[in-house]
Amino acid sequence: MNQIIPNRRRFMALVAALPTAAALPSFAAPERVIRGQGMGAQISLRLHHPEADRLGALALTEVARLEAVFSLYRPDSALVRLNQTGVLDAPPAELLECLTLCGAVHHASGGAFDPTIQPLWAVLAESHAAGQAPDPARIAAARRLVGWQRIKIDSGQIRLSPGMALTLNGVAQGVVADHLARLMRREGLELGLIDAGEIAAIGRDWPVRIENGPRLRLTNRALATSGPFGTVLDGAGLQGHILSPLADAAPPLWQGVTVSAPRAALADALSTAACLMPRRDAVLEMLARFGDVRLEHLSQRA
Repeated sequence: MNQIIPNRRRFMALVAALPTAAALPSFAAPERVIRGQGMGAQISLRLHHPEADRLGALALTEVARLEAVFSLYRPDSALVRLNQTGVLDAPPAELLECLTLCGAVHHASGGAFDPTIQPLWAVLAESHAAGQAPDPARIAAARRLVGWQRIKIDSGQIRLSPGMALTLNGVAQGVVADHLARLMRREGLELGLIDAGEIAAIGRDWPVRIENGPRLRLTNRALATSGPFGTVLDGAGLQGHILSPLADAAPPLWQGVTVSAPRAALADALSTAACLMPRRDAVLEMLARFGDVRLEHLSQRA
């Protein structure tokens, strides 16, 4: 199956500033900003550390390592090999951890969050790219390939049913942010901000502004924002990139959803799932299943 995945553009930008003076330890080094690319997004590391350049190089090496697991752009990645062959022996621990989280969010969202949506995404993307209305028969056939319950996962093997394929675009950037934050902490970083498409704050009192939304302060916490129409598949802007696995699902109600959590991967998956929830109370009920998770901003489509 031809795998077409868009650049991961956020409908609502996250803009961070320097931490307040009160939050800066007396020994804090000046800020150094390290930038790179990974998982279809710009990586930005704001590091207060005397060896910031060394830490930045380690972080970008880690991004490249994780792309070899999660990327759908790299033909040799673990995810691409799984999608092509339907089976992956001795799967990387990072992939197993991510799929475990996906399963939990799939359950909590009542099935709205489903990474097996990739075949439907491919049909819609290919049709719209060709300037054609999607063929209902192809859409129906793609939907028959969607179903999280049909994946077999254990520590020794991941197996998909014939024709299935996964996309982890709704969670992988958060996974990368979490891995970078853990790596930076192991290297002694006490104050920094990791932006890998989703944000992970190290240290206290980082001011973050959600575009067209509130200003927040993050302390050792992660933040993710998703918008169904942050990327559109058609010229009219009516087909968003976050798709429901349910054939009778109503069009997305929300313009953007921002969630904070202890982990960026969790915030990422939940903000994506929330885009497909029909009511605010349904969003809150889903988030409540995960403890220390907050809905920071929810905007409705005009």
